[in-house]
Amino acid sequence: MKLARHIANLGYGTRREVLAMFADARITDVAGARLYADDVAPHASIRIDGEALDAPPGFVAMLHKPVGHTCSLRDAGRLVHDLLPPRWRRRKPLVSMVGRLDRDTSGLLLLTDDGQLLHRIISPRAGVAKTYQVQLARDLRGDEAPLFASGRLMLESETTPLAPADLEVLAPREARLTIREGRYHQVRRMFAATGNHVEALHRSAVGRLTLGELAPGAWRLLDADEIARIFDG
Repeated sequence: MKLARHIANLGYGTRREVLAMFADARITDVAGARLYADDVAPHASIRIDGEALDAPPGFVAMLHKPVGHTCSLRDAGRLVHDLLPPRWRRRKPLVSMVGRLDRDTSGLLLLTDDGQLLHRIISPRAGVAKTYQVQLARDLRGDEAPLFASGRLMLESETTPLAPADLEVLAPREARLTIREGRYHQVRRMFAATGNHVEALHRSAVGRLTLGELAPGAWRLLDADEIARIFDG
C-alpha cells in the first residue's frame, strides 16, 4: 500500500491533509530521510515529525476502564474513546470494543481493528471466560455458587437458561464470578435473581489475561502471547 493511503487509514488525517504532511517533509524514515506519498516502506521504519506511527492494522489493546465512562461513540458525558488516541476514531478499519462494560463497571476492556478476532472472542462457541470482582449490597445467601453452576438459572424475560458459571465467595458481601457468556448486564441480573444488588463491579480478567499494573484510564498494546491468554482459561 502506498504511504499516503496507509497513513490516512491510520487516522492521521484526510488524504489531502496527509499529502500536505509529505509536502512539508514531515514524513521520513527512521534515519530522517524524506519519504514521498507514493513510496512503499515498512510500517516500523516510518516517522511523522520524528515519532513512530501508531500500531499497524491487526492490533489488540487493553484498557483499564474506569467507572463513569460509557462504551459508546455517541452518548453524552465521558466516553471510553476519550481515553484513547483521537486518531483511533478515524482509523480504517475501525477500532472496536470487544464487548462492553456498562458505565458503572470498571476493569479490563479489549479493543481491536481485527474483525475476525473480535468475532472469535465474543462468539458463544469460544466460551471465553470473563472474571468479575463483585461487591454486594447484602450478604450472600449461601446457595448462589451451586445455583450459578447448575446451568438452570433463568434470567427475567429470557427463555434459555444461563450456561454454568463459577462463583468464589471472598467475604459475606464480596465474590469472584467467572462467566462464559455475554448477556445484557448479565452479572448484575444474576445476583438480582437471588434477591441481591451489585454495588460495585470490576472485570479483572478475560481468559488468563489480567490488567496487571495497568492504571485506571490507561491502555497498552498486547503481544501475541497475551492475545493467546484470552482463549486460555
